[in-house]
Amino acid sequence: MMKAVTTYFKKHPWIGFVIFGIVLALVPQFAEWGLFKQGYITTIGGTLIYAIAALGLNILLGYSGLISLGTAGFMGLATYISAYLTADLKLPFEVALILAVLIPTLIGVLVGLVSLKIEGLYLAIATLAVSEVLRKTFEELDQFTNGFSGKSASYPVLLGRFQLDKTSTYYLIVVVLVIIMIITANLMNGKLGRALNAMRGSEAAAQAMGVNLLTHRLIAFALATMFASIAGVLYVHFIKFSYPSTWILKLSLDFLAMIVIGGLRSIYGTVLGAFIVFALPDIFLKRIPYFENLSYVLNGLLIILVIIFYPNGLISIGYDIKRLFAKLKIGKAKKGGETHELEA
Repeated sequence: MMKAVTTYFKKHPWIGFVIFGIVLALVPQFAEWGLFKQGYITTIGGTLIYAIAALGLNILLGYSGLISLGTAGFMGLATYISAYLTADLKLPFEVALILAVLIPTLIGVLVGLVSLKIEGLYLAIATLAVSEVLRKTFEELDQFTNGFSGKSASYPVLLGRFQLDKTSTYYLIVVVLVIIMIITANLMNGKLGRALNAMRGSEAAAQAMGVNLLTHRLIAFALATMFASIAGVLYVHFIKFSYPSTWILKLSLDFLAMIVIGGLRSIYGTVLGAFIVFALPDIFLKRIPYFENLSYVLNGLLIILVIIFYPNGLISIGYDIKRLFAKLKIGKAKKGGETHELEA
């Protein structure tokens, strides 16, 4: 029975994502019941936003084998575009969302063109340079970004009439995350995912099998930038502020830590990594003396331990537990068989 259920969920992963979304949607209700602090809604909501951006990076690094340190810059650019269009130009949220995703994605595609000439460490440095250029622009372009003072925005207004508040915006984040998870699963389990995996394994072999490197690299960068931009729009309308000091190298490295700790090429692993990197320090470590400012140390130690003991990420712990139970069952069955033979 259990095996049949597992097989069904493997064939229809979207059902698991929807159930996961329903569980996440219960967080505000738990806060009302006093099981969570109200501040945890902001923490968990922000964590889910970061998970959306990290899913894009996981497509780029995990499936395509292309590294980027520019996620924070693209996410920051989307926050400023959306805030400017909604707060200053008074455009609808939907229009701001489209433009705030489209513009960074076009820049991401241009970076994808650069990736044809360079790769590995040099590609990481190039994407970092793009991110730093964007961050410096956020600081200097006062008319657009308010400089170091930051840019403010309000909760979204959907269809021009439905004004969301903190809780309803959190629900919007959960819905978007579930949709992104479903899209990612469908793409990576299909023809595109197989092509990206082939490209990651061997570009020469992928070309021999008919994979167009230019097209698929551009698609990978476009998806990564698109997800980061969607996360940026949700961020500025949930946190309601965007500062240049937020979109720095540390955030890009945190995204990298999320997918390494949680699990490369794993959707649930990415979300798990987001909770470990972002939610864990805010909810638990701040309560421990001397630990509240040691997130750098924690992330570094976790990456080292995961690479040594769980190279597939902490999400693989669940598979190891299943194997352990399976071995215990087999051992008991053999023991029972031997006992039966002795009695006979």
